[in-house]
Amino acid sequence: MLRRFAQWLLRVGGWTTIGGVPDVPKAVFIAAPHTSNWDGLWALVYKVAFDIDVKFFAKHSLFWFPLGNILRALGGIDLDRGKAGTAVNEAIRMFETEEQFYFGLAPEGTRKKTKGWKTGFYRIAMGAGVPVYFGMLDYGRRRIGIGERMMLTGDMEADMAVIREYYKGIDGRWPEKASPVVFP
Repeated sequence: MLRRFAQWLLRVGGWTTIGGVPDVPKAVFIAAPHTSNWDGLWALVYKVAFDIDVKFFAKHSLFWFPLGNILRALGGIDLDRGKAGTAVNEAIRMFETEEQFYFGLAPEGTRKKTKGWKTGFYRIAMGAGVPVYFGMLDYGRRRIGIGERMMLTGDMEADMAVIREYYKGIDGRWPEKASPVVFP
């Protein structure tokens, strides 16, 4: 019933869905652009609508009762940003211990415009040896979902050029807040 409700919410919200459940057992999903608090909500609705078991880090301050219980049920993992350096290693460890594991994150790391993306998704995917799927929240065309899959090569500049090309023309809720698709 929850899945049907999520599908209904996407329709009522005016979203066209793309993608669905990936055909590989392990992957990193990136969600971009991330310019609004609504991005996380819509991403969770998509996750429920397609019944995709995606884990994600959320800041420690969100895990108060009862929101913390809801976030954990939806795949949230409590992240203390003061210990953020361990997050990449923790995510890689989860890939190593699970037969099937999807991990999602917003590489911009914040809703504000920054000089570029954080490298965490890249280091996690390379360290775990898993592909990256390009997730999108395209408010301009009202498209939401999981797009192309890429196996990273280890050449960060070349890989980021491919990713930058994919996200060209995809607009966040507040396009002026979108960070450039580069590693600063």
